[in-house]
Amino acid sequence: MNYASKLLENAVEEIAQLPGIGRKTALRLALHLLRSEKDDALRLSQSISRLVSEVVYCKKCKNISDTPICDICRNPSRDGDVLCIVEDIRDVMAIENTEQYRGKYHILGGLISPMDGIGPSDLNIESLIQRIAEENIREIIFAIGATTEGDTTAFYIYKKLADKNVVISSIARGISVGDDLQYADEITLGRSISQRIPYEKSLGRS
Repeated sequence: MNYASKLLENAVEEIAQLPGIGRKTALRLALHLLRSEKDDALRLSQSISRLVSEVVYCKKCKNISDTPICDICRNPSRDGDVLCIVEDIRDVMAIENTEQYRGKYHILGGLISPMDGIGPSDLNIESLIQRIAEENIREIIFAIGATTEGDTTAFYIYKKLADKNVVISSIARGISVGDDLQYADEITLGRSISQRIPYEKSLGRS
């Protein structure tokens, strides 16, 4: 494509790196920014710059945060005895939207997937084991999608906790097999949290 400006071409190239955005969409967005008020475009630029440079990961749960310890972990009204184990940050957002859960979280940062070269050491599993010991956690809830990778990951953690004095439960199967939590509606996801079952009873259920 012949661009009238090298600066425009560079902007299109960068925007097109975003997931789900092709070059035509990237060009349309870049031209929209050029037509917008300059202050609007600068605010967007500044927001992205601050996002990249200032957002950190919570030292406890690995959620994104503006401070070393996130708001959920610092909130004294949350039940610190219960940890909800999720795959990524989007799952925390989905569960929080249900307003059915008042415990805390631990984000794994992915799922065990040998085909993709992702093993237990690539995830936040050891920090989870450490948290359970240090914070005297009494229950963990597996809120992981009903996929092969999700079941493999949950079972691995379950075996690692076999000698720990902790109740292990799993969200009820309101979530369809093969689905990701982030795509579940809030009512279904909320009921799955509130009607969770002992993890042992979930083995071999799908």
